[in-house]
Amino acid sequence: MDARANAQPRLTDPLLEPALNRTGAPRLDMIDMLRGLVIALMVLDHVRDYFHETAFLFDPTNLSRTNVLLFATRWVTHLCAPTFVFLAGVSVFLQRANGKTGAALSKFLLTRGLWLIFLEMTIIVFGFNFVWPFAFVQVIWAIGVSMLLFAALVRLPTGAVLAIGAIIVAGHGLLGPINAPALGAWAPFWILTMEPGPAPWLPGFVVYPAIPWFGIMCLGYGLGSIFIKTVEGRSRAVALLACGALVLFLVLRAINGYGDPAPWSVQKNAVFTALSFINVSKYPPSLLYVLITLGVSMLLLLALQRLRGAAAKVLLVFGRTPLFTYVLHIYIAHGLALLIGVATGVPAAYFSNLLGDPARLVSAHWGFGLPVVYGIWLLVLLTLYPFSRWFAGVKRRRRDWWLSYL
Repeated sequence: MDARANAQPRLTDPLLEPALNRTGAPRLDMIDMLRGLVIALMVLDHVRDYFHETAFLFDPTNLSRTNVLLFATRWVTHLCAPTFVFLAGVSVFLQRANGKTGAALSKFLLTRGLWLIFLEMTIIVFGFNFVWPFAFVQVIWAIGVSMLLFAALVRLPTGAVLAIGAIIVAGHGLLGPINAPALGAWAPFWILTMEPGPAPWLPGFVVYPAIPWFGIMCLGYGLGSIFIKTVEGRSRAVALLACGALVLFLVLRAINGYGDPAPWSVQKNAVFTALSFINVSKYPPSLLYVLITLGVSMLLLLALQRLRGAAAKVLLVFGRTPLFTYVLHIYIAHGLALLIGVATGVPAAYFSNLLGDPARLVSAHWGFGLPVVYGIWLLVLLTLYPFSRWFAGVKRRRRDWWLSYL
């Protein structure tokens, strides 16, 4: 054994030691940190939903009503969902690369997918709305359905999965003219899989129809081999992927042709024209939305692999406990809104069913400016951190099967 290794001091902080995944293989810190970063941004988005004074009045990317800071606060959170879904695909590839057999992997994907759908329809939606039954079908649903489909898909070559993903991401926009009401009895299926709309069978709405997001997960799986290269090879491949996605975005967006249902246009000044250029469609995710968000995320991935110190430690904590942190932050943010609202004279009942009936909060003039929103965001992150750190330690010390579902 190398004598220099024996001379190194023992690392007593488990977060500074090499982390292992459920199969015992080393985790990639750069992926965990990127996941942790987008979790922090996602918390910002939801804190803005609960606390900003115009959250229920207009879309912050509506250029006729927004301002630059509000637009940027919303736009940067566009990185969250596609990055989560893409990395979910990468994670499935890495599980297979680390030796999980086809049958075992398919069984895990089936059970995990069903578990995520159950969580979305119960614990998660109740946390968002404090009323149940209610449907708020979001990214956890989309990942859950994608895992169910992947239970069969993982038996295909990765190149075939990548091709399926590229076809879905690039081509689903061609189906835009199809509207759910025209499909009659098939309308609920279309809303759940392809087109946002009112939730079938329950009050609420479907925000993340599954198939376009499944395409993004296929891209992550199909490109997963990038992440088992050497450090230099991985960095080079990620850089090429990021630059390729962003260049393709710039070309397609510049000609205002195919790729997004909302073309950009000249605005009142150069800044707002630039905002129009990057103001792409998320519901469902357009080709241009996927290109720019994943392009930016891959650039962030390159930067994060060099990050050290306290910031890296915080991002690792969140990134190694993504589902736990996701569920917990909803209850903390919503609960904090309720407490502050009651303290400032807003009836507690107004914070129940706020998704189904936001008019009560609007009539109460609830909400604060962006500086307060950013302060509350930091407060929520500080509240989350010790809980997430504790659970990261549990996952590190133990290998119980049920931990892979959390």
